Amino acid sequence: MPILADAMRIPAGPLLILLLVAGAAAAWWYSARPHPVKVRVATVERGAVEEIVANTRAGTVKACRRARLAPGTGGQIAQLEVHEGDRVEAGQLLLALWNRDLIARLELAEREAEASAARARAACLNADQAAREAARQEKLRERRMASEEAVDRAQTAAATGRAECEAAHATARVAAARVGVAEAELARTRLTAPFAGVIAEVSGELNEYVTPSPPGIPTPPAVDLIDDSCFYISAPIDEVDAARVRLGHAARVTLDAYRDREFLGVVRRIAPYVLDQEKQARTVEVEVVIAHPPDDPPLLAGYSADVEIVTAVAEDTLSIPTAAITPGLGDVPDAVLVLEADGRLVSRDIETGLANWERTEVTAGLAAGEQVVLSTDREGVEPGGLAVPEEARDG
Repeated sequence: MPILADAMRIPAGPLLILLLVAGAAAAWWYSARPHPVKVRVATVERGAVEEIVANTRAGTVKACRRARLAPGTGGQIAQLEVHEGDRVEAGQLLLALWNRDLIARLELAEREAEASAARARAACLNADQAAREAARQEKLRERRMASEEAVDRAQTAAATGRAECEAAHATARVAAARVGVAEAELARTRLTAPFAGVIAEVSGELNEYVTPSPPGIPTPPAVDLIDDSCFYISAPIDEVDAARVRLGHAARVTLDAYRDREFLGVVRRIAPYVLDQEKQARTVEVEVVIAHPPDDPPLLAGYSADVEIVTAVAEDTLSIPTAAITPGLGDVPDAVLVLEADGRLVSRDIETGLANWERTEVTAGLAAGEQVVLSTDREGVEPGGLAVPEEARDG
């Protein structure tokens, strides 16, 4: 009772200050004490893990056959048989330049060839007649009714006839070759489709003058023809990854034009050289053929595409998200934070196998069903701290 009485006699001001200090100390202790950290976790699971090689820059959809055509000679367009978007068959005439002079020259060559052939026939007929005359003179000489001189003249005439016949045939062949030359010159003024396809672009109109592209000076083609029945993906991959890619490897193709759709393909070609361009990473071109190309809408040449080539697969193996791994340097192994049953975080060294951007194979250090930390709400969390998993978990 005396002590209580003494306490009751303490002034109100110092008591209030004492209470405020005690409250501040309690608040500081509560805020400074360690709190559990919220973490996102993923479960160690069994499944397939793929090793993937991807293109370093956007790939391109290309037609298996595309020809940028131009006449073999310059001239004025006299016939324009196609327009952009038209479908053509192989050998179909696309355009023709003014060539009336070449047509006349071809007709002249054909007439000269006919005349040469007729002269060859006449020379051979004369040779046959001379040969028969020589045979008659030979028979007369056997009867002593013809002189040696007459027989000699007849045999010489027969040999001369044979030579003239051969010369006439050679002249006829020369005339026929001139016809071929005239036809070739005429063909240079006529542009035909080398294969069936669709006309992508036409550069020129009737009566305009077109010229072939001179060396070193690219000019627009007169007709751009695309075979839209076959396409492939051309994609550059880094030279570091090129050694792992093989012909026949499976690939997955995504195109911006088809958004969330994914297409399966196969590697059909690996360039035999490394492309070294100024200010660009060295790359190797890889061509991928889509197994079942889309037709709703169909592919178009020039679409951008991304390629993932599967170089190796590990089936039914332990795997975790790649984001959960802290990679080691040198002799330091890879590590993960494991959430134990008591809520504490423990750092654990692991051994890894195949990996990609999403999943990594774990060959040692973890067991199926354990939980590894993907991310936390605070940086620099030390192993041994308490953790509270979020409700939404990956895996």
